[in-house]
Amino acid sequence: MGGEPQRLGEDARRDFLSWLALERRASPLTVEAYGADIAGFLGFLTRHLGNEPTLADLAALRTADLRAWLARQAGDGLGNATRARHLAAVRSFFRWLARHQGLENPQVRLLASPRARRPLPRALTPEQARSVAEDIGEMSDTAAQQARDAALFTLLYGCGLRIAEALALNVGDMPPESGPLRVTGKGSKQRIVPVLPVVRQAVAQWLRFHPNPAKGAPLFLGVRGKRLDPAVAQRTLRGFRRLSGLPEHATPHALRHSFATHLLADGADLRSIQDLLGHASLSTTQRYTSVDTAQLMEVWRRTHPRA
Repeated sequence: MGGEPQRLGEDARRDFLSWLALERRASPLTVEAYGADIAGFLGFLTRHLGNEPTLADLAALRTADLRAWLARQAGDGLGNATRARHLAAVRSFFRWLARHQGLENPQVRLLASPRARRPLPRALTPEQARSVAEDIGEMSDTAAQQARDAALFTLLYGCGLRIAEALALNVGDMPPESGPLRVTGKGSKQRIVPVLPVVRQAVAQWLRFHPNPAKGAPLFLGVRGKRLDPAVAQRTLRGFRRLSGLPEHATPHALRHSFATHLLADGADLRSIQDLLGHASLSTTQRYTSVDTAQLMEVWRRTHPRA
């Protein structure tokens, strides 16, 4: 270890931060964040080992020591994402130690990062979702675009489609009369989705304006006659939510979340919702149970006199 077996980890931390700032030209905020994360790690080791850690101590750390550090952070209320960031800073520090101080500790590389929890899907209320489907046509000046946008967003909410799935549809994909819709999702997997009468009506209204309603033509067209770009649909909804006072999470994908959440609230079983959404794993669909519970708790907090 460079002939300095008793050198303190704090001295190495300062040298690492200097290298980060001068040679790597990291931003002052990055240097500050790395410095704080590593200082917290060394502070824990001082308490954990009973002395200020030397480079020899760092080289001798076991997996149990590192896990104790992560566990202490969890006990302090830090989430998985924050702990994963702290571990990433410590790993960078140990990589620098290996290159510049000859200190090797493979346990740091082998330690698994805490997995950040995926954020819960954010659904709209039934009233907000219906408002998008029924009133978004107001954003366009022409009757054709009004009919197109109403059909698109009614389809997203009524069938739970991803925006890419809806825009990939051709005219001939829409089923006749009361038949279901065959949707091609991620990984080219196909699923069958029932089509509500209100969705059929909205799409039929748009097809009256469609300039080329041949079966092989894109179902939703942009102003230049090509398949509608997702960015255009997202921009349309962004303008509508601002005018209507809808929350910032009112996006095309939020309509898919709303489809699943509202079905669950009305008694649909998870397996059926999984099939309708095209989820490969039931665990993905189970996230909606947390959404429903969270919404119930929010209603309770707002309305119960003793809450």
